[in-house]
Amino acid sequence: MKARFYEEAVIQFYGNMKLGNSPISSMDFYASFFDSICRNLQDVKSLSSLSEKEKWKTPFPFRREILDKNHTVVVTDANVNIVYASQNMYLMNGYRPEEVVGKTPKIFQGKDTCPKTTQVISSAIKNKTPFEVMLVNYKKNGAPYQCKIKGAPIWDKDGKLVNFIAFEKEVA
Repeated sequence: MKARFYEEAVIQFYGNMKLGNSPISSMDFYASFFDSICRNLQDVKSLSSLSEKEKWKTPFPFRREILDKNHTVVVTDANVNIVYASQNMYLMNGYRPEEVVGKTPKIFQGKDTCPKTTQVISSAIKNKTPFEVMLVNYKKNGAPYQCKIKGAPIWDKDGKLVNFIAFEKEVA
């Protein structure tokens, strides 16, 4: 009911300006932006819970990484099986988080993924050290994209390796 009155007011105000449906489009834009913020905040909460559950020794700035830097976050177990992926992964590569949980990050690799770069990642995982690389990954639809990945091992408070975390972003 209130939306109808809003639309009538918008039509009255903008009626002679020939803007088409810009006000409604902007409502759609802000609604989708609001939904995105809500999903990102849910990811921050979920990652914080995972951190507490696994007793991570070092806290990560999830809020900054997800909300400010718009990174996709992927967490694996010590055997490099994905245990968590942030919801914004869908925007980056078309995969929903539930589609990748239980799989390895190799799901994103393809024919143009550089073997030398994947070797850098494998070596860092084997040596339990941080890494930062740029490589070609593949979207669910098969399209390649450049992905910047910053990864690190995660230790629990007893010094045991429990997870690996990666902050990822598609770059031009």
